[in-house]
Amino acid sequence: MTTSNPAPAAPVTEIYSDRIIKNLTLKAPRSRVWRALSDYKEFGTWFHTELDGPFVEGNELTGSCGCSEEYANIRFNMKVERVRPEGELAFRWHPFPVDPAIDYSLEPRTLVEFTLRETTLDGRAATQLTIVESGFDKLPPERREIAFRMNNGGWDEQGDNIMAYVDANP
Repeated sequence: MTTSNPAPAAPVTEIYSDRIIKNLTLKAPRSRVWRALSDYKEFGTWFHTELDGPFVEGNELTGSCGCSEEYANIRFNMKVERVRPEGELAFRWHPFPVDPAIDYSLEPRTLVEFTLRETTLDGRAATQLTIVESGFDKLPPERREIAFRMNNGGWDEQGDNIMAYVDANP
């Protein structure tokens, strides 16, 4: 007797004081999801940003937020920590860097980790994608709650974005 996994549902969210965890099942093979994550141009398409270079360990990248008119002029920096083909992509960044009066370079960065695992869905190759952002407890107290809340909602949106992107671009 074989069992099939249920149809994908909304991303599952686990919330801790220091980390956000999102678990998604994407209807695409791991190699396809990996390309959507690790190719900086594809990443930019579904993440609604424009990055200035590829994901290479140690690279410092700059991006612009194109997710909404409210944040259209926001620039952010990320440092690529790990690139493990078809397994893990990790970077550090300053969460929710929207106030031009704050020098975010003086703050610690949170760590964003994308981890991929093969699975099946309705008898077809699928990918379990886990997104973890951690390190919020190290942020200044006056920024911690808003950065956490905004990024938690942001990862819900980005989870939906990558799901739709790989569905539309097999």
